[in-house]
Amino acid sequence: MAQTKQPYGSVLIKADHILEFLSRDNNPQRLSDIAKQTNLTNPTALKILNTLLLIGYVQKDPDTKMFSLGPRLIKYANKSLHQISIKQIAQPHLEHLQKVTTETVHLGIYELDQIKYISKIESKKPVSLYSEIGKSIPLYCSAMGKAVLADFTDEQIQEYLKRNPLIKKTENTIVTEAQLYREIEKAREQAYAFDDGEHDYEVFCIGSSITVNGKNYGAISVSLPKYRLTDQLLDDLINHILICKTNIIEELR
Repeated sequence: MAQTKQPYGSVLIKADHILEFLSRDNNPQRLSDIAKQTNLTNPTALKILNTLLLIGYVQKDPDTKMFSLGPRLIKYANKSLHQISIKQIAQPHLEHLQKVTTETVHLGIYELDQIKYISKIESKKPVSLYSEIGKSIPLYCSAMGKAVLADFTDEQIQEYLKRNPLIKKTENTIVTEAQLYREIEKAREQAYAFDDGEHDYEVFCIGSSITVNGKNYGAISVSLPKYRLTDQLLDDLINHILICKTNIIEELR
C-alpha cells in the first residue's frame, strides 16, 4: 500500500486553520474561541498567534486582547486579487495578440519600481528571451516599464529616478535622465514604448500600459529577436498591440 506523503511544516497548516477561522467572521475573536474552533490547545494557539502577530498577519486589540486579521495579510490579498483579475481579463486578448503577431507576448504589473511578468505566451519561432513569469525587470530599460513611466507625473518620475540609478545593462541602455525623459515623452504621445536591445541586446520589444481613469493595471508587450524586425513588421506590431490594449481597457471600464 502506498504511503500518504505527510506535509512539511504542520504548524503552517494550523496557522492556516486559525486564519481561516478569523476570516469567517468580521468580529475579533478570543483566544479560547480560536483554540476551540481550530482544535488546538490554548498554549499552541497562542504561540501561533504571536508569530502571526509578529509578521502582521493578525492584529490584537490591546484592551480586549482579541484577535482579527492583520493589515499585511489584507495587503497581500488585495494584490493577489489585482493580479488575478487583470490576468484573467487580459489573457484571451494576449492569446489573440500572440496569434496575429506570432511573436512572444507578455503581461506585466508595476511592483516595487519594477515590472513583474505575470503572463507570457511564447512564440513558436526560434527565439531565446530572458523573460519568465515571476521575474522583475527595471522600468527604465524595458518597453513595458517605459510605457508605465509615461503614465507617471513628472514629480513621480523624479522620485523614481532618486530611488533608481540608471545602470547600463547593454550598449543600448539609457543611462542619462535627459534621454529617458525624451523616451517617456514619445511614449506619452504614441501610447507605446520601445526597448531596443536595452535590457537584452538581441531583443526588441514594444510595450503599452494599461491605465484606466488614472489607475495602472500593468502593461503588455510583444518581444522578438532584433534580426527579424523590419519596418513593415514594426508597423504591424504597433497596430496589433494598440488594438489589444484598447480591448483590454474596454473590459476594465
